[in-house]
Amino acid sequence: MEIVEGANALVRTLVRPVLTIGNFDGIHLGHRAIMDTIIERARSLGGESVVLTFDPHPRKVLQPDRAPSLLATREQKLEALEAIGIDVVVLQPFDLEFAKTSPEDFVHKIVFDRIGPAEVFVGYDFHFGRDREGSMAALSQIGARLGFSVTIIPEIRINDRDVNSTRIRSLLAEGEVEEAANLLGRPFSVRSKVLEGERRGRTLGFPTANLAPKNEILPAVGVYAGEFRILLGGQSDDTRHPAVINVGNRPTFYKEGRLLAEAHLLDFDGDLYGLPVELSFCHRLRQEQKFPGPEELKVQIAADIKSARRKLGVG
Repeated sequence: MEIVEGANALVRTLVRPVLTIGNFDGIHLGHRAIMDTIIERARSLGGESVVLTFDPHPRKVLQPDRAPSLLATREQKLEALEAIGIDVVVLQPFDLEFAKTSPEDFVHKIVFDRIGPAEVFVGYDFHFGRDREGSMAALSQIGARLGFSVTIIPEIRINDRDVNSTRIRSLLAEGEVEEAANLLGRPFSVRSKVLEGERRGRTLGFPTANLAPKNEILPAVGVYAGEFRILLGGQSDDTRHPAVINVGNRPTFYKEGRLLAEAHLLDFDGDLYGLPVELSFCHRLRQEQKFPGPEELKVQIAADIKSARRKLGVG
């Protein structure tokens, strides 16, 4: 996959590009419907599938106090697009000056002059240009004048509700990781490095990897069953380690502990300190709770491990 840092950095003429435009946070099933469509159309035209997206998310610039916490890091987003089969991603830098671009100028100077699409496909709620003034009708009208078609991809619905990033954020905030996975098409995951901790888990007989996630979102406080993967050269290896994951404040030991994520890997013995990893949240096991002491906590952790093995289907 070719990654281009901004439309002005395109140094070659794209081949019959089939384009989509958007933020695509999380690359959920609604996004996948668009991506699958442009890939199929590009192949039928003998062209290239192209994604034009923005970095950072426009609301991080325009409404920083109200901007959404993002589901995926830039790295995760690009890897997901590559795994889907996108040919070219244009990462358009977004700042206050770019935000002043009128809808007409955006389509003419960015979409048409730089990318030159044969066809454009966008989601049903797509708006563009200064203050989101550009509508889908306007894009269709401008496209017709410039010689490219515009097609709107209808919303994807699951359980009679629209699939969107806002809904996924709400589900994660409630700890509903299984339903979030249904909308994402995969378990929600975070990237992190393994930090040196207090080794309290080891003293309990259940060593944990202490994490400092790069992602802006963690699921709600609680205990989860999931998968732990070591990242090598920016890509995950093929080994998925089942794990029990705790997101919380460790109330058994601290009155006001800071929020931490830590994972106990099942059937694993090795040194993980300093390694980049990916942690996927597959099932919620229970709420975090305070125990009278370490012995009671050990009993509960053993029960959590049994529950995780059953949920994950590992012996």
